[in-house]
Amino acid sequence: MNVQEERINPFFLPYDTPHNVAPFDRIRLEDFEEAMLEGIRRDDEQIEKVINNPEKPTFDNTIISVDDEKEGDNYYDLLGRVTTVFFNLLSAETNDEMDALAQKMSPILTKHANDIRLNEKLFERIQYVHRHHRKLTPEEQMLLNNCYEGFVRSGALLDAAGKERLRQLTEEASMLSLQFSQNLLKENKAFTLHITDEAQLDGLPDSAREAAALAAKEQEKEGWVFTLDFPSYSPFMTYSTQRDLRRQLYMAKNTECIHDNTENNIAICKRLINLRRELAQLLGHKTYADYVLKRRMAGNVRNVYKLLNELVAAYKPTAVKEVKEVEKMARKMEGPDFELQPWDFGFYAHKLKLKRYNIDAEMLRPYFELSKVIDGVFGLANRLYGITFKENKAIPVYHPDVKAYEVFDKDGSFLAVFYADFHPRKGKQGGAWMTEYQGQWIDRKGVNNRPHVSVVMNLTKPTEEKPALLTLGEVETFLHEFGHSLHGMFANTRFESLSGTNVWWDFVELPSQFMENFSIEKAFLRTFAFHYQTGEPLPDELIRRIVRSRNFNVAYACMRQLSFGLLDMAYYTKKEPFDDDIIAFEKKAWEKAMVMKQLPDTCMTVQFSHIMAGGYAAGYYSYKWAEVLDADAFSVFKKHGIFDEKTAQSFRENILSKGGTENPMTLYKRFRGGEPTIDALLKRNGIKR
Repeated sequence: MNVQEERINPFFLPYDTPHNVAPFDRIRLEDFEEAMLEGIRRDDEQIEKVINNPEKPTFDNTIISVDDEKEGDNYYDLLGRVTTVFFNLLSAETNDEMDALAQKMSPILTKHANDIRLNEKLFERIQYVHRHHRKLTPEEQMLLNNCYEGFVRSGALLDAAGKERLRQLTEEASMLSLQFSQNLLKENKAFTLHITDEAQLDGLPDSAREAAALAAKEQEKEGWVFTLDFPSYSPFMTYSTQRDLRRQLYMAKNTECIHDNTENNIAICKRLINLRRELAQLLGHKTYADYVLKRRMAGNVRNVYKLLNELVAAYKPTAVKEVKEVEKMARKMEGPDFELQPWDFGFYAHKLKLKRYNIDAEMLRPYFELSKVIDGVFGLANRLYGITFKENKAIPVYHPDVKAYEVFDKDGSFLAVFYADFHPRKGKQGGAWMTEYQGQWIDRKGVNNRPHVSVVMNLTKPTEEKPALLTLGEVETFLHEFGHSLHGMFANTRFESLSGTNVWWDFVELPSQFMENFSIEKAFLRTFAFHYQTGEPLPDELIRRIVRSRNFNVAYACMRQLSFGLLDMAYYTKKEPFDDDIIAFEKKAWEKAMVMKQLPDTCMTVQFSHIMAGGYAAGYYSYKWAEVLDADAFSVFKKHGIFDEKTAQSFRENILSKGGTENPMTLYKRFRGGEPTIDALLKRNGIKR
């Protein structure tokens, strides 16, 4: 009789995988809680060692031990290891059991984080080092400052009553953020538009019909199924001639989480706004925005509003003109009394774009076959930086859709692991994001531990008839997230907490938005855009039309982003308790950026993950802030050549590899030779000649 060996939790063992990647094939649901609790125990043990160290506090025996346990010999950050995997999967591949476990563990993890940041003996040692430290390298100084300020911003200077209140606020906010995301995912996946009458598919291109047929088949239904996932939603709103169905889909999307059910997020949003306001005021700030912006390039509320208002003034006249032109097109087609509604805008804007430029996303799809786009994006990185990608099927993945690659530097040395997760599915949040399963750091022995970077997207899926054929917008999304991944892959810092994308929030979008610039460059398109059936390259004439149409409705799109930034700031500059009607408050908050009439029964706030659950609270302006930077930075490449290796090397060395080791404006000026101006963005968008 064979005695079955006792199974050991894989988080407790050396992974014994290529490049020490997470062993997804061995991890079970029950492993997470056990490893989290053991990780908390080990953290507590480590903290006790630090605070009971009889030696005088130093940078090495206090700051490194607290902030970057990986520096310790024979010690790895178990809690970081397991929570990284768990919370990444919670976004990319969740289920009811994982959601329930997240609800259970979230307050425990928040309490543990508070226990560390509010530990008085530990803070005394950190405070001592901060006051009496020896001469440090710039990177060590940044780590020390971050550590000290992190403790202060987490309540270390509060009295006992203040610390207890802070615990209550952060634990409640953590739970509500999680609930917000879970509600939104459930609402998103609950809705389907099921069509059985083929006449109701009028206007839809073959790609949309085939995807909807596949979705219906997967749900064991007849006909066609459309969802609120972007690759399904967007083509329907752009092409469908069925105005009633467009309205149905639009209203489903824009009323998520305001229905009278358990997924309603209105009360959660109000509470989160108030929790963050109270937290900031407890820590001595007037508003949550004041608290956040102390650690941002923008610096203060005034500078954020200056940027937003300057852009509103610059773009709104053009945006109003753009909307009027779409209205004119609609009335030309439907009659002089036709009243344009939000569910009409995409449809008639597409008709106008087609008439004006003879360009359409479906014309381009055959040239953007996913495998070729991957080759193109990887090829761009090779041409700029000399790096190469090689798929390695021995690297475990968390879903069959995911591809895992080894990345090698130009000298042939191993650089990173890169995971790519392309398509929507049931347990996956909407949108696109980059994350890491392991950051980069250099240990005491000088070993450079390389990162494991992941890009998660919701791109058009292959069908039974065709491979995955993308829109140009989806190519831009891929480039955007890939830019984030390069920031992670090129990381070359001593401390993991300063590596890669661990930068100030309004700097983090520069590498990603910078990469989007390549999407309309002929020299780049020529490297991969070939017809998936004939192999013919994307014709020069189509490229010319892409370039000519680049700024079509660019001001309208800008105003949409600015409206989100204004809404975000309106919530998080509140000084008094917030008890307004969320929907009414929203309409007023972004009114100056509105160029179409607002509907009274729709709401963005309750599904605005960025500012409620995604870390962008009082920070959504960052996209426009970084857009100023990316336009300015790309102008350097345009001047010297978009593939110029010397310029690319400077961008890599001065920005991509430095992480958060220095002030981001210092890094940017080192690359650019000066501070950015808004001029390059205005010129790129055709607002300024």
